[in-house]
Amino acid sequence: METPNQIPDLESLHLTQNEQNLVRKNRKYAKCFDDGDLSHLPAKKYAIVTCMDCRIDPVSAFGISLGDAHVIRNAGGSAREALRSLVISEQLLGTIEVFIIKHTHCGMSGITNDSINQTVLKNLGAAALAELNGLDWLPFADLEQGVRDDVAFLKASKAIPKSVNVSGWVYDVENGKVKPVKK
Repeated sequence: METPNQIPDLESLHLTQNEQNLVRKNRKYAKCFDDGDLSHLPAKKYAIVTCMDCRIDPVSAFGISLGDAHVIRNAGGSAREALRSLVISEQLLGTIEVFIIKHTHCGMSGITNDSINQTVLKNLGAAALAELNGLDWLPFADLEQGVRDDVAFLKASKAIPKSVNVSGWVYDVENGKVKPVKK
């Protein structure tokens, strides 16, 4: 019988290569892990909303230590999509600042809801498209304007107190630098 701390042999789990890699890397990480006593409250009281793009490593790129901040990721780094998490972060977990960080060469830039819906229809069929009916994919045509729009959305939201500082940034995936977006 397996105890909670025992991990079964990888071969017995019938895992994909990516799942095996996850388990191997996690085992290595867990051997040195000594931060189990960290608070669930972010120590530096801020949240970052950024894109799920695999070229962004928020921890390294933005100097975040474990326990410092909440990092909320989604397609395009959308503040609208992140609102639920931001309310929890601020209301229940004490964050007082939000950074919206979009990035250069984002896949959500320059596409449309219609083009995404057509791709879903082509690849997944009418039933999948019907299930997603009315979903706004939140694309944006202009990167910096997309950042400004998200900052304005949060600042206008009744769900985000005026005392919460909200700022906008662009991360350049080619050089790793971040720059503020002027209002």
